[in-house]
Amino acid sequence: MTSAAAAPTPSAAARPEPPFDSSLVEELLRAIGRAVRAHQLYLQNNPVYLRSIEAARGAFAPVWSETDEISLQVSETQFTWEGVAVLADAEKAADSLPWLFFKDGVRELRFLRGFETEELGAFLDLIRRARVASPDEDDLLTMLWEQDFLYLRYGYVDLTVDGVAPVESTVSADRPTTIEPPTADDEDEAPRPGIVNIEDFDATLYFLDETEVEYLRNGVAAEYGADLRRNVLSILFDIFEQRREPKVREELCAILDNLMVTLLSAGHLRAVAFLLREATVVAERAPELTATMKSRFSSLADRLSHPSALAQLLQTLEEAGDPPPQEDLAELFEQLRPGALGTVLAWIGKTQDSRVRGLLEAAGTRLAASNTTELVRLIGSRDRAVAIEAVRRAGALRTSAAIAPLGKVLAEGDPALRLAAVTSLGEIGSAGAMQPLERAIDDPDRDVRIATARVLATRLYRAALPRVEGAIKGRALREADLTEKMAFFEAYGSLCGDAGVALLDGLLNGRGFLGKREEAGLRACAAMALGRIASPVSTAALHRVPADEKDVIVRNAVNKALRGSAA
Repeated sequence: MTSAAAAPTPSAAARPEPPFDSSLVEELLRAIGRAVRAHQLYLQNNPVYLRSIEAARGAFAPVWSETDEISLQVSETQFTWEGVAVLADAEKAADSLPWLFFKDGVRELRFLRGFETEELGAFLDLIRRARVASPDEDDLLTMLWEQDFLYLRYGYVDLTVDGVAPVESTVSADRPTTIEPPTADDEDEAPRPGIVNIEDFDATLYFLDETEVEYLRNGVAAEYGADLRRNVLSILFDIFEQRREPKVREELCAILDNLMVTLLSAGHLRAVAFLLREATVVAERAPELTATMKSRFSSLADRLSHPSALAQLLQTLEEAGDPPPQEDLAELFEQLRPGALGTVLAWIGKTQDSRVRGLLEAAGTRLAASNTTELVRLIGSRDRAVAIEAVRRAGALRTSAAIAPLGKVLAEGDPALRLAAVTSLGEIGSAGAMQPLERAIDDPDRDVRIATARVLATRLYRAALPRVEGAIKGRALREADLTEKMAFFEAYGSLCGDAGVALLDGLLNGRGFLGKREEAGLRACAAMALGRIASPVSTAALHRVPADEKDVIVRNAVNKALRGSAA
């Protein structure tokens, strides 16, 4: 913003000649005056109004053939151009254009090329509003400021300041005011008029408070922190939707292909996730999209989900000294397609980064839930790590379709796979899932047998009672360790009810050949099983154990079982 002190008007003799005939400007202002009156009197579809607007626009053409802008000085009764009065009114009448601007402080109007086509209508409407405005409404200067014209500039004085104030001018962007840097000799001089010093505003009423400063600071930080890559991608997708020419869309597809590779290479994973997500949306929303083009958009996510590409990305993340933010990885993994499930499951146990492992587990669960067929297929994978993770996901998701392949794993898999299958079948918990577990009671692996017994006890699968009872009576269990014995006896106590009290009482209190009792571990397990039954009959069997039982293991087991029965 510049200002200038008022200068005396030169005499007609000393005044320089205008650059072109002033009659062109006079005719222009007369045409604008007629358009102002028509704008006040007629509707916008009236022929008289339309002709006056066209005449005003046409009056600019001769002026623009001579110059790119005209500057009018405003006084109480006239407009002056290059020292020549081009519009004058003898009195300061209410409908006088010069007085309308002058009374509200406007001292200069500058019209730029393009005003007649872009802003003439808004200018006429502004004059109409100013003429009918009440004293409580905004003045003309405020209306000019609110309108924020691009092709109209104006200079004004502050009427609220005593005395004659300098003219304040709006400055065109293409005509900046050049301010010379101060020299050493100028430092001690008083400030020149029109030069703004921020210190003058430091303690004024209008200086920003801390809240406003913080708001501006946050706004600037948000602007500089914005992801320009995301903005560029949004622009490309907008162009793709708006431009329907096949050639343009093919070119944009090629650009997006290259951008995805570039962004992946640079580690901008959030931008890649945004690209894939928007591509899916645009493939469904864009008008007149061919099947080929839709397939190309869908293939972007498929390319990332391909085993070789995804494995390479995960390897890069594993080797990176400074991994990307967890939020970026989460957004990217959300865009993976079901075809990536095998690679994701393989890397869950392979990665050493706990953050990446957690995100892969979440992605694996999501992919498995959306594609049961692929999950069931991966249960039989030759890659042991993939198969184990697939078995675990099937249990966590309670996938009924996985029961048959899990039963096959119980029959053919290695011990670790069989153990995972037992856990998953227990999590599924249906009657169909319990049937394969009956065979696992006799599994050659100890851990599998223990897990099976615990699952059967938890799920109260009474159909397995004959097999569990057979195991209890068999010689193999007597030679097993205490943990396995406890698992089977507790399963038996949970399933048998009072029908099994006789067997358990015989083991706990009975005597064999020559009055010999069963070994202490087996008796303690029988006592715990009776505590699981928790009926009067089982409680009576526990009470038959002498209070001074010599074997401490049996005595402790009986006391614990009695407390459990009482509870």
